[in-house]
Amino acid sequence: MDIRYIVGVDGGGTGTRARLAAVGGRVLGVGEAGPSALGQGVAQAWQNVQRAIARAFENAGLVPAAPGECALGLGLSGAHVRSRCDAFVAAAPPYGHVLLSDDGSTSLYGALRGQPGAVVAAGTGSIGEALRADGKRVTVGGWGFGVGDEGSGAWLGLRAVRHAHRAQDGRVPPGPLAHSVWAIAGHTREALLAWSEAAGQADYASMAPLVFDHEADDPVAAALLEQAVQALEQTAHALDPSGSLPLVITGSLGQRLQPRFAPSLRARFTPPLGDSADGALYLVRQQLDGAR
Repeated sequence: MDIRYIVGVDGGGTGTRARLAAVGGRVLGVGEAGPSALGQGVAQAWQNVQRAIARAFENAGLVPAAPGECALGLGLSGAHVRSRCDAFVAAAPPYGHVLLSDDGSTSLYGALRGQPGAVVAAGTGSIGEALRADGKRVTVGGWGFGVGDEGSGAWLGLRAVRHAHRAQDGRVPPGPLAHSVWAIAGHTREALLAWSEAAGQADYASMAPLVFDHEADDPVAAALLEQAVQALEQTAHALDPSGSLPLVITGSLGQRLQPRFAPSLRARFTPPLGDSADGALYLVRQQLDGAR
């Protein structure tokens, strides 16, 4: 294999990050692009993965290498569905090596570098991963937008929109949170129906900041944040019922909510050694070293 560069990719429902490194390990550049969650389509995923990689080369001041000179490690949301994974790998450009994993696994290995511990990741979606002391891997949550991903940005935004629907109907009083949702999605029933029909995971996640904005002046917003914390705490407890493992909280929403966790969980918090893109780099390097 004539591999000159290794790229770690973290792809979710809102965006994609690529970290470009030399084979020897030195990080050279980073790049970002739009969403690459596999549930939003294989073609879109590859388009944004390649954009993020090209921008990482640009950030490094390098001319993009030929695909055959690059080994890719990818942690993508939705990569737990075998048919999607097969379709994604089948559509791959001719890279020198491609390793596909889900973003929960890459978050785990990025945060802990293969050591026992638990990770609760909450961004656009949410998932919990743990590597227990006996070597057992455990996954909690991560069932996807709409039916799962409790405590995530999309989960929180969806509940804010549902509240705005009820307020529009007159089923609940229209407080500040509902008015802020209406300002984005529309003030009439017809506008709200049209917005909701077209909205996807990233659109609902974009509503999550409104819930934080109105925590102090709307009890509905405060209650939703408490529910999000409870959901993430439940994930942490399910990952490690004994409460013996170090616990890492990652993701944009997880970072905002972690000060609200119960003291018993906060006592186990440990800073991550890296992020999901680092975990993707770690996993692909391990696979390349094994091949050699």
